[in-house]
Amino acid sequence: MKGEHVTASSDTEHTIQKHIQGCVRNDRDSQKALYKHFYSFAMGICLRYTNDRLDAAGILNDGFFKAFKNISKYETSKAFMPWLGRIITNTAIDYYRANLKFADHVDIQDHENIVQVSSVYDKLAYHDLLVLVQNLSPAYRTVFNLFAIDGYSHEEIAEMLEISVGTSKSNLFKARQKLQEMLKATEAKTYQVRNSEIDRNLLQVRLNTNMQ
Repeated sequence: MKGEHVTASSDTEHTIQKHIQGCVRNDRDSQKALYKHFYSFAMGICLRYTNDRLDAAGILNDGFFKAFKNISKYETSKAFMPWLGRIITNTAIDYYRANLKFADHVDIQDHENIVQVSSVYDKLAYHDLLVLVQNLSPAYRTVFNLFAIDGYSHEEIAEMLEISVGTSKSNLFKARQKLQEMLKATEAKTYQVRNSEIDRNLLQVRLNTNMQ
């Protein structure tokens, strides 16, 4: 997330900085070590912006390539993970900006009367949220990720995606609507499954009772 601060032990941080210096020298072993260390973190970002692991892996590899190419610009006085996270996020945005058309989405200029549904993701575990977000359309998913999870403003999102502020707000609102619908459908399905299990248990109890 934007502005994210990550704590690490001094030994781990020293090792990371050692690998970073190796990457500056284009040392392959250092690149592999850094890739392995931050793989899960970076893949987590990529999965939020895609609906399958194949696209996520492509974005991941492109992101690390850009990171290694520009690692000499990294300021060692700052945490490395947020720096890498921004590169991975920007790579995901570049990918979808090249493959999506945002022009068809409604532009909401007056957004004051639209109800905000922040509770959609507040009560979900991260994995559950990820599954729902991956089922959003790419346009809705991208704006939702940038605003609700990564913490960017609509003005920043509009500039990053080359859309209007109104379109960013519209896509966020529709993303939240879709998430609400998916959440209700999931809850209804869970309720039905639980009821089915209860019915089966009751039937088993009755059968056992009749057999006695």
